[in-house]
Amino acid sequence: MNKIAVIGAGTMGNGIAHVFAQTGYSVNLIDISQDSLDKALATIAKNLDRQIKKEKITQADKASTLANIITHTDIASGIADRELVVEAATENIDLKLKIFKQMDDGSPADAILATNTSSISITKIAAVTSRPDKVIGMHFMNPVPVMKLIEVIRGYATSDETTSAIMTMSKGLGKVPVEVNDYPGFVANRILMPMINEAIITLHEGVAGVEEIDTVMKLGMAHPMGPLQLADFIGLDVCLSIMNVLYDGFGNSKYAPCPLLVNMVTAGKMGAKSGEGFYSWTHGTKELILADNFKKD
Repeated sequence: MNKIAVIGAGTMGNGIAHVFAQTGYSVNLIDISQDSLDKALATIAKNLDRQIKKEKITQADKASTLANIITHTDIASGIADRELVVEAATENIDLKLKIFKQMDDGSPADAILATNTSSISITKIAAVTSRPDKVIGMHFMNPVPVMKLIEVIRGYATSDETTSAIMTMSKGLGKVPVEVNDYPGFVANRILMPMINEAIITLHEGVAGVEEIDTVMKLGMAHPMGPLQLADFIGLDVCLSIMNVLYDGFGNSKYAPCPLLVNMVTAGKMGAKSGEGFYSWTHGTKELILADNFKKD
């Protein structure tokens, strides 16, 4: 496989396109918004410049990577000759099912269809296609060019051949693929999100403040960032969506999202991308500054 399409030019999509293009694949990056595509190319160029500064790649590597990416605003034209199509749209089940129907209709019959979903059932997504044996999860970690892990998720009908092809391809990207089965949250988010939710519950119940909770986890558990900072980085709306997938999937109250998380998302406090979550992200520095709601009197 050498011809790849990536649907969705957001944070994950542009990172996935970057990694494939840098490894020599022909990449069609697809989004309905030309502005999003332009921003994605600018982000990829900026991240390549970082790699040059760290002497990991050369200017020639940057040029060849960018040359390997062609943008499209039409899914049909972008996937017509592709051997692998990776969907990296917003974590919304209805949107993903709609896109997968288009992927199934418009791509070659032998193409593999992959999703970057972090929690939604691969089996459910595969069921809207005529090729469930060729549908698989490729859950890249953010930031994609830096993080080594890819969770490779097998749906109920995913074939051994499809799984083997994606495992081999992932290794060729310089990543470490880990094969997991299709249950709510898979492995990464089944473990991570309840921890983040518990940190929010700990804050909500007044056990400790934002800084204190994050400091305990950073210094006591050697986490590179605290769970509340990480939640802001992931997006509180994404955290809530994944907790709802876990709660609905298992029917167990231990996965119920914290009311504080629900209220913050309802109020539009999504974390770094909205400018405010548990921390304020509008100050233009790397220093962590508490959001007004969490500052001590």
